[in-house]
Amino acid sequence: MDVFQLRDRVTDDYARYMRSFIEIRDPRIHAHVEGKLPELWPDPLIQLNPAFEPGEPMDALIAEGLLHPLCREIFARKPKGARPQPLQLYRHQIDGIRAARAGDNYVLTTGTGSGKSLSYIVPIVDHVLRTPRSERRGIQAIVVYPMNALANSQLGELRKYLEVGFERSPVRFARYTGQEDKEERRRIAESPPDILLTNYVMLELILTRIEERPLIAAAQGLRFLVFDELHTYRGRQGADVALLCRRVREACQATRLIHVGTSATLSSEGTWREQQQEVARVASQIFGAPVEPRRVVGETLRRVTPELDFGEAADVERLSARIDAEPPKLTAEFVADPLASWIESNLGLRLRDGRLVRQPPQTLKAAASDLAALTERPQKACEQALRAALLAGYHHQHEGRPLFAFRLHQFIAKGDTVYAGLASPSERYLTTQPQRFVPDGGHDAILLPLCFCRECGQEFYSVRRGPADDGTVVYRPRQVADTLSTDEGEAGFLYVSDERPWPRDAAAVLGAVPESWLEERRGKLAIRRTRKDRLPLTCTVSRKGVEGHGDLEVAYFRAPFLLCPACGVAYDSRQRSDFGKLGTLGSEGRSTATTVLSLSALRRLRGLASLKEEARKLLSFTDNRQDAALQAGHFNDF
Repeated sequence: MDVFQLRDRVTDDYARYMRSFIEIRDPRIHAHVEGKLPELWPDPLIQLNPAFEPGEPMDALIAEGLLHPLCREIFARKPKGARPQPLQLYRHQIDGIRAARAGDNYVLTTGTGSGKSLSYIVPIVDHVLRTPRSERRGIQAIVVYPMNALANSQLGELRKYLEVGFERSPVRFARYTGQEDKEERRRIAESPPDILLTNYVMLELILTRIEERPLIAAAQGLRFLVFDELHTYRGRQGADVALLCRRVREACQATRLIHVGTSATLSSEGTWREQQQEVARVASQIFGAPVEPRRVVGETLRRVTPELDFGEAADVERLSARIDAEPPKLTAEFVADPLASWIESNLGLRLRDGRLVRQPPQTLKAAASDLAALTERPQKACEQALRAALLAGYHHQHEGRPLFAFRLHQFIAKGDTVYAGLASPSERYLTTQPQRFVPDGGHDAILLPLCFCRECGQEFYSVRRGPADDGTVVYRPRQVADTLSTDEGEAGFLYVSDERPWPRDAAAVLGAVPESWLEERRGKLAIRRTRKDRLPLTCTVSRKGVEGHGDLEVAYFRAPFLLCPACGVAYDSRQRSDFGKLGTLGSEGRSTATTVLSLSALRRLRGLASLKEEARKLLSFTDNRQDAALQAGHFNDF
């Protein structure tokens, strides 16, 4: 699969969607928006997922007495029809296991894909195994997740380790997050597991609800309290969790409790020692128990390619010659490839305080620019070479994983608003950046948000008309959806047009309004009395938004929007909402935009015959239940 091509097709689909729901009549605004749209989906950021330093083999850890012998069978790869192979744990995982074995609180701060969960699951399972089954009493570990999706994922991992290959699970575990039915909750309360997976809200309820008291009784002498994704608990929520830790410790009379936290990152400033001290301080504050800086465990990374000195002319010459060549076919040749070494040094790893750490993500164009500057080759050729090498590196295997496992981070923003100054359409300042004033104009030229007629694309300033402190009437910016009157004035719209200005002559006004606004009175056409207050106010306005000043001719329409003077479309006064009448760049709904992106990705993945069926997956998160329900309905079509 070419992930770069997949990204291009998905963003193309989103671009077509964005252009489909808004029409812009003014050519200057249309050109400005077209030029700004690509900024909503900038070039993706690329980052290698580095290799981790392996620790001692499982057999050595068992021989040392660090792990129970049964861990060899539990924590293993279990292919069908073949003997289980013990996992090779990483150095940072073993550091966590050693901290737990010593009875110390600890925090693991490692990146995505580093196997953080094994750093607490292994010592928890080891602790349970060391207790004879006849002497096991109740819950030994509570693992708290910020989202149920993470708890569900961990439940699957525990089943893989503790059920596959065993007639009877050597360690009992259960999920208790609120997703369980009444019968399942009753079963858990009557027969508590060794390991309980939950979320912090449910843990709070377990402490307070009468029906959950059997679980607290079963957790007396609790040994492990784990908070996964510790960095998510901040502010008020962090304070709640800190108090929760203390209450759990007291309610369970856990005098020997080991607190564990995992996080992708909790601190990025300063040296590694300074980071350890800061993380230890924060974790100690949350846990209400001391965490020593040495027990803040970071990831230990290693290179998979030899590090070349591209300050040497010979290495640069080899690198330059590689730009036009195809990536090596054999894994051994690819590992020795100078371009592979350059990629790992610039997109993967860097040395900091004597430790290998991850490089910050960067775009393919930025990396190609650096490579072009070094090799004096065209940037386009360098970009193509990098793209081909990354894709080839993903297919080369190294110790059971891709040599270059890399991630593409694509940020996509919803459209916002076009802002314009109060001036002639051919001269006014335009921007999509939220600002109050025209740059270089001081405070004498304001910016107002624009909205567009959904029928013809005519633009209108979305404003509030109200009094100023000096007694003048001024126009202030207003969001289109905000139609209620406030102390700042009533909601309305300003119409400015050089081609078709609103007529000042009474007879001409009769021809500008829809027929439904007219009636015959004494043999002549006249505006209906019920519509007179909907006619616009014609006046001049200054660049500062002061009515009756300046020379810009405008027509002010009160909200709700009932008439477009450009195309003549009219609306019933009972249609109070302007959402279906006027659009902005940000008119698309969050759920709809997410669904468009998700369905586009799914369609593309389904069309890739070379991709295994189990790999054609999409994981979508939302913090809104209604959005989740809407997306689930669309996904069911697949």
